[in-house]
Amino acid sequence: MAAPGLGGMTWDDPSYEKQVRRGLADVERLLLDVVQSEYPFVTETSRHLLNAGGKRFRPLVVLLAAHVAQAAVAATTGGRPPAADDGAGVPPEVLQAAVAIELTHLSTLYHDDVMDEALRRRGAPSANARWDNTIAILTGDFLFARASEITADLGTEATRILARTIAVLCEGQIRETVGPADGQDPIEHHLRVLAEKTGSLIATSGRLGALLVGADTDTVDRLTAFADRIGVAFQISDDLLDITSSGDDSGKTPGTDLREGIRTLPVLYLLASPAADDDADAARLRELLLGGSPGLAAAEHAEALALLRRSPALERARGALQTWADEARDLLAPLPACSGRAALEALCELVVTRTG
Repeated sequence: MAAPGLGGMTWDDPSYEKQVRRGLADVERLLLDVVQSEYPFVTETSRHLLNAGGKRFRPLVVLLAAHVAQAAVAATTGGRPPAADDGAGVPPEVLQAAVAIELTHLSTLYHDDVMDEALRRRGAPSANARWDNTIAILTGDFLFARASEITADLGTEATRILARTIAVLCEGQIRETVGPADGQDPIEHHLRVLAEKTGSLIATSGRLGALLVGADTDTVDRLTAFADRIGVAFQISDDLLDITSSGDDSGKTPGTDLREGIRTLPVLYLLASPAADDDADAARLRELLLGGSPGLAAAEHAEALALLRRSPALERARGALQTWADEARDLLAPLPACSGRAALEALCELVVTRTG
């Protein structure tokens, strides 16, 4: 059985999977509660993307990291490790952290759609398209405020960590908007953006999950580093899906990034590779990608997508994805074997295999 929103993930322990599902269901209920406002219209706009669904990848990382950290605490104190069937469920402070993290993520989506002038998000009209940019921006701000309110209840350290993460998210967005500096490697710039815009909040998911159950510094830092790497891997995986998916099974419209002129890792690898005189496909793909317009016409888009799907640059990007996932998995090795660690290892496998 797959985790909510994460088709294809395998679970070694069915009892633990049920516990995680219950935890994610609790997160969902709390999300609906905390976005409620005395002004019904604000409740409506705040629940707009929430009701559209999503993977809830970040709350899942919070829950799994907390379980692994609990096992680490038990191993050092001689206590009993957490059991999947003991009925205790997820600690309430961990649930609160998962909610705050997801609210922060949702708030960035409202802002992203304004900046990108997006018309749809998760199969539904974006907030800026349904209402207007002002409503979308203020709704994102409202969700940021709710997330800050929740972390304030978790203590000053949790509040400080989330505030720093939001600053990094903003820096990443600005870095992406400005683009690489003169002489800077575009691939290095791109990976830095992924680390800041995606990896940082997922890293904080791992950090708060571990911190809030009393784990030692080494365990907290290790789970944070794991989550950072799996976060970058997850974004690379999403970018590969944009190229490789049929659209029917993924829910994504294939080639959206190409259509909008966004250069993800496979495209950057292609443009950075020396042009071979006898590689007509690569030459044509370069011509299409460097044509001067920000996007591609329908016929050119279809041609570029087909060429990119069989390009060596796509396999090179798959190799980079595998490296990030392997580094994440290696960070888990010194941690106690438990159902949570097995699930995190399954995430490492999933981010690679979901791209086909």
